[in-house]
Amino acid sequence: MGAVTSRWADLGRPPLRERALRAALIRDGGFVTDLRVVAETGSTNDDLAALARAGAPEGTVLVAEAQTRARGRLDRTWTSPPRAGLTFSVLLRPTVPPHRRTWLPLLAGLALQQAVARLGAVPTWLKWPNDLLLGDDPRKAAGILAQAAGDAVVVGIGLNVSTTRAELPPGATSLAVEAAECTDRDPLLRAVLRAFGPLYTGWSTAGQDLRPAYAAVCDTIGREVRVQLPDGGAFTGTATGLDGTGRLLVGTAAGERAVSAGDVTRVRPVTTG
Repeated sequence: MGAVTSRWADLGRPPLRERALRAALIRDGGFVTDLRVVAETGSTNDDLAALARAGAPEGTVLVAEAQTRARGRLDRTWTSPPRAGLTFSVLLRPTVPPHRRTWLPLLAGLALQQAVARLGAVPTWLKWPNDLLLGDDPRKAAGILAQAAGDAVVVGIGLNVSTTRAELPPGATSLAVEAAECTDRDPLLRAVLRAFGPLYTGWSTAGQDLRPAYAAVCDTIGREVRVQLPDGGAFTGTATGLDGTGRLLVGTAAGERAVSAGDVTRVRPVTTG
């Protein structure tokens, strides 16, 4: 009889332990109220949106070891080998006015940046509105997608952790590629959720202004950028900051413009010779 091969034979990518995560994160009065880990799903955002409509409480977290229909902003696809990254969604039921909820993907990005910078000890930046960048020549390592689910909001995060260079698309990176000090998904997930709770509470109940903290780690602000708008239009200018609803402020020859949606890319200097 041949040897039996475990589904977790790749010990470099061990599974997450739901029981340990629940014991560490679910506390009376804490932000995380429920946490589930599934081996595979189409989309954690879609699954959690369904749970939200069925009455699941705020602070419910759904983690998937693999996704088959993951997507990012502008309906872009997002893929990752099983257990190579952190793929999870968080259920929120904010009581703030709808126009302020545009801050939620930025808030999630700030929590992710703080956790990865602390544990990974690599240069870590945010690209407005929903990307985490790593490295001295920053490249994308994570994306964030927020979607409404009735009166709730589901925020999904996908972070490349142990993904190898050969497994990544052009322009992307991972914690492993950047030689981060931590590529263990368990403490990374705990750190992100522990950072998320106080930021969300401060913003939603105390009206905390997150603009200074976000601007301090944003690779977009201060750069010359090109903005591709959803209607097909485009313009260039200098990203100068954020307004109170999280829109990107861009100074142009015709004056300042506030961008709520669009694809923003850096305009790099043209070199000759």
